[in-house]
Amino acid sequence: PCAALAACRGEEQDAQCPGAVAVQKRIDCHPQPGASQEACEARGCTWCSTDVPNAPWCFFPEDSPYGYARSGSAEKTDKGWRVTLNKRQALTLFGNDISPVVLEVEFQTKDRLRFRLYDPNKERFEVPLKINGPGVTAEEANYEVEFSEDSTHFTIKRKSTGTVLWDSPLVDLFFSNQFLQITTTVPSTSVYGFGEHEHPTFKHNMDFVTYGMFSRDQAPTSFANLYGVHPFYMCVEPDSNAHGVLLLNSNAQDVTLSPNPSLTFRTIGGILDFYLFMGPTPESVVQQYTEAIGRPHMPAYWSLGFQLSRWGYGSLDVLKETVARMKHYDIPYDVQHYDIDYMERRLDFTYDKVNFAGLPEFMKELKKDGKHNVVILDPFITKDEEPGTYRAYELGQEMGVWVNNSDGVTPAVGQAWPPGDSVFPDYTNPRTVEWWTQLCLELKDVLDYDGIWIDMNEPSNFMRGQMPGCADNEINYPPYTPSISDRSLAEKTLCPDSKTYLGDHYNTHSLFGWSQTEPTFNVVQRATGKRAFVLSRSTFVGSGKHGGHWLGDNFSQWKDLRRSIVGILEFNLFGIPYIGADICGFNYNTTYELCLRWMQLGSFYPFSRNHNAEGNSEQDPAVFGDAFAKISRATLRIRYSLLPYLYTLFYESHVYGGTVLRSLMHEFTSDQETHGIDTAFLWGSAFMIAPVLEEGARSVTVYFPDAQWFDYYTTFMKMPGFLSLPPTFNSLPNAWRKNYATVSAPLNKIPLYIRGGYILPQQEPATTTTESRLNPFGLLIALDEQGQASGSLFWDDGDSIGTPGPLL
Repeated sequence: PCAALAACRGEEQDAQCPGAVAVQKRIDCHPQPGASQEACEARGCTWCSTDVPNAPWCFFPEDSPYGYARSGSAEKTDKGWRVTLNKRQALTLFGNDISPVVLEVEFQTKDRLRFRLYDPNKERFEVPLKINGPGVTAEEANYEVEFSEDSTHFTIKRKSTGTVLWDSPLVDLFFSNQFLQITTTVPSTSVYGFGEHEHPTFKHNMDFVTYGMFSRDQAPTSFANLYGVHPFYMCVEPDSNAHGVLLLNSNAQDVTLSPNPSLTFRTIGGILDFYLFMGPTPESVVQQYTEAIGRPHMPAYWSLGFQLSRWGYGSLDVLKETVARMKHYDIPYDVQHYDIDYMERRLDFTYDKVNFAGLPEFMKELKKDGKHNVVILDPFITKDEEPGTYRAYELGQEMGVWVNNSDGVTPAVGQAWPPGDSVFPDYTNPRTVEWWTQLCLELKDVLDYDGIWIDMNEPSNFMRGQMPGCADNEINYPPYTPSISDRSLAEKTLCPDSKTYLGDHYNTHSLFGWSQTEPTFNVVQRATGKRAFVLSRSTFVGSGKHGGHWLGDNFSQWKDLRRSIVGILEFNLFGIPYIGADICGFNYNTTYELCLRWMQLGSFYPFSRNHNAEGNSEQDPAVFGDAFAKISRATLRIRYSLLPYLYTLFYESHVYGGTVLRSLMHEFTSDQETHGIDTAFLWGSAFMIAPVLEEGARSVTVYFPDAQWFDYYTTFMKMPGFLSLPPTFNSLPNAWRKNYATVSAPLNKIPLYIRGGYILPQQEPATTTTESRLNPFGLLIALDEQGQASGSLFWDDGDSIGTPGPLL
């Protein structure tokens, strides 16, 4: 009887639990492992088993003794409202409860509302990302805030429709020193976002799924907390309007998605600092979000070209062989990456003068050939070199730039790639920024890089905490640890009670990569005099302003090929559109067919790079022979021909916010069928990519939303000249509109489609963007049913720093 309720949205009660809260409405009263009936009932909660997968057996009753109640009337302020909340009873879950708590509401813009819950008597950690707005009146806002007459609910509605976007029962609010929890209903199950995780679908499963968020050196595995933290989601409402919500909090946290549908946020520090973005379209949600957290950076044109990398070239000779075979097959290729094997014994700011002898000269030769170079740097510095031999450590020691132990004085010592023991720079410290800047500028004098790839910056540590271990206290071992891997805050990283410039690592851990990205962006611009290329493994809210990201140490498996689309769609929601996955997979040996299909898909990632791990077989597109190289070359040439369109999309993202790569739902929100589709995607509004994602498949089933669509190959590639204007009768059959169709996808083809009503600028492709930018332009024109089409183009020199000009 309980299983039938898994998809229920009503008020039915579980037949096994008469009088109890309906299964789909249960909120876990024992979110940590080890729940028992005895422990549950000791908390004043209800214990009742159920057949519904993942549903909690220990849950808060309808008459829960917990939570808060409003004290007095809401007080009007110059920014909105202020309400004082007091604990209802003395019962506690994890101790050190705080009362009173203030709920403060700010009407920041007509489409952005901030509401935060904080301790009015003691300052608590807050993320140092300031989001301000000019302020509007309640009458000007597109939302309205209500407090229920019985003081039990806090509600936010969309004015135009009355749809409730946020509804938090105060009885479900917890605010203690190390456990903060709040629950809200959401208007539909079309929920997207929360990161960083690997999971099967873009649209979330709402059946009591919990995601932990705490940056971690973790190869992508299902539902584990990965490298970055993005507590942001978007929800599409039943009437197809969309809104987004950010919880600006950097502490370890988790969120449970329940079938009610509802969301339960838990964090173990800071404050509850929420921002609501009204949309009403998915694209405007992302635009409003990036207006708040920072617009995505404008990438250099060359960084949109294909990029090659490998951890494990081992020597410059092997790398030269790779470059030579790429040239032999004339495969488009713009950027060469250098992983840690270029370094001397994996020491930052060095290069191996034996195995990579001649590297500085080689990098200059590549630049003469129109290519660009990106070097990797890690965040840990060995302390065990001979005195006077390793400047990075000695200068850092002199300047006092390290993360310290809990005493705030002695550097935290762990282990990582370099030999011996390592210390960790604290990028929240201005002195560390000076140190980093100086060393990166000195490196530029030796290795003529064009960009920097910052890896392992969660920060990663090859032991649990630092030497000699983490002290037994509530910072290192809090009363509640969120649903993160190993249920440990110190596993693969530093002890939480380590000290950074901004405070305890407990609060700043997930800000490590974010705090490193901006100074790296600034020094690359300074060193090159051009737009910065920064690629960061760890990201946080706002990281897209200064860098891009890749999806980490994925696997050479068909599952990872498919799920890469989900990750890339999510990072476009997070305001980091310069995003890709390691083409052909990082871990394991790839196969011919998997790598070929991945080269086809990866040719349309915003950040397109083939990369894999030491000890695995070579997988660059020239290593598999003539047929593979020919197919890869042809697909990449399609990418290169459309780079003016992709570059324009990045310009629009940089200036207006929004996405570059997006789901079909993003454009066709009113079509419910699109809400669950993540096997095809769009560049902008107009260009659909429908890759092969299954081994052995020679066809793909594609959903075509309600628009006029043209097959890229049969219409545009066969048009004479470079002005492509096919007649409308060349469009796909009307029977395919708002329907699925099975299309041919032989091994040498990835299905591609153009949406009617759009003009895509294009350019004759070449082997590098340096060459292609000199070639003739063209227009790919796809008319709609009315015989009309429009488009835009942004064009400049491709890498100068400054405010971009207008669209053409």
